[in-house]
Amino acid sequence: MDYARSDRTVPLALKILVAGGFGVGKTTLVSAVSEIRPLHTEEVLTSAGLDTDDTSGVEQKTTTTVAMDFGRISVGSDIVLYLFGTPGQDRFWFLWDELAHGALGAVVLADTRRLADCFPSVDYFERRGTPFLVAVNCFDGEQRFATQAVRNALDLDPDVPVVLCDARDRRSSKDVLITLVEHVMDQVARTQTPASVRSW
Repeated sequence: MDYARSDRTVPLALKILVAGGFGVGKTTLVSAVSEIRPLHTEEVLTSAGLDTDDTSGVEQKTTTTVAMDFGRISVGSDIVLYLFGTPGQDRFWFLWDELAHGALGAVVLADTRRLADCFPSVDYFERRGTPFLVAVNCFDGEQRFATQAVRNALDLDPDVPVVLCDARDRRSSKDVLITLVEHVMDQVARTQTPASVRSW
């Protein structure tokens, strides 16, 4: 039986983690950039979590991710990024190994009001050898620290990118993902970035 040939190619599927501390904007970033309706596993914060959830600096936060966020975005017709947002609280760390399995790289979101909250994420990806970047989520009215100051404070290796972003803004979030893909490609010594990445 003859089948009609198709010139369509299957896009390369890449898994990206979005990690960081509690209330740093992971769910917001996935929601802002996803081209599909994102999957969220958020629950309302209750008094039962007062002893475990530190809401200092994010007192207005009323929900928390208890498993993961999931979204998808295409880079031209060649690449599809599947985004997995990790839960930020220590008590959900047992999920991280499953979420990280097969991940190409990770975005570590940082809030300069609570910069220490992203140390566990940085340590995790350094130990696993997973390429990552640090994206400083610039909240309204908060001082924007220079990327070098953030790099020094987190004691990052010189090749780890540090970028500023607004997780609520689609373009800004896309730029973070583009930078991560380019960083990963550099890490694996590929010589050319697909033209579609920068024309996104």
